[in-house]
Amino acid sequence: MQDKNFDKLAQKFAHNIYGTTKGDIRMAVLWRDLQEQLPLLGNKPLRILDAGGGFGYFSLKLARLGHQVVLCDLSQEMLKQAQQLIDEEPHEVDVTLHHCAIQQLDASALGQFDLILCHAVAEWLADAQQTLAHLLTLLRSGGLFSLMFYNKEAMRFHALTAGNFDYVRNGLKSKKKNRLSPEHPLDIATVRQWFTQWELRLCCASGVRVIHDYMNKRLPDNYDERQLIEMELEYSRREPYLSLGRYVHFIGHKP
Repeated sequence: MQDKNFDKLAQKFAHNIYGTTKGDIRMAVLWRDLQEQLPLLGNKPLRILDAGGGFGYFSLKLARLGHQVVLCDLSQEMLKQAQQLIDEEPHEVDVTLHHCAIQQLDASALGQFDLILCHAVAEWLADAQQTLAHLLTLLRSGGLFSLMFYNKEAMRFHALTAGNFDYVRNGLKSKKKNRLSPEHPLDIATVRQWFTQWELRLCCASGVRVIHDYMNKRLPDNYDERQLIEMELEYSRREPYLSLGRYVHFIGHKP
């Protein structure tokens, strides 16, 4: 099996995620979580690795704060768009682009990082556990690892509520291939075990889109997207909502 390359799907992927309510919720939850945990790294410019960071929206957001960011992605097309965004920045930002697979990242060449981001990547990896373990060789002692992954139980529950019982009985394997449907969703309990094996202290756990994907299509007249994001933030860390998030965000601290 090979890891997913989004070269041919870059525009469709951007349209489906960025600039949408789904993208706004993702950004709100991840940014809230990171802002709470970054003080663990001290008040200083950080070296940050955005592994599989695609268009670089998060890379730029962090670079604007004065941090040094390395953005790597397997998709050349996504990196081209990331470079365009960098070029359009009104002020100079320190973002270096690397066109490579995560498995090719080398601590001897790049050094180690204070913070590593790996968002919406693990579910596309042929061997997520081994690849992420390699990625952590680039995390310095005392650093933070921010991992957002596609939640298998949310995938199952969404299918159940849609009445797709044959799909559930078939182990969430569809006869018709959806190119934007993650190929390797992960169990929350499994990822928790990985964090334990990697000796990472789990200091933050949030669900992403714990409400949005289950909303009734007929909404009240006073529905407000801003209120939805407020509610997503409020319920993202409460059970059972956290475990039903379409994605789950973990931040681990390396002793």
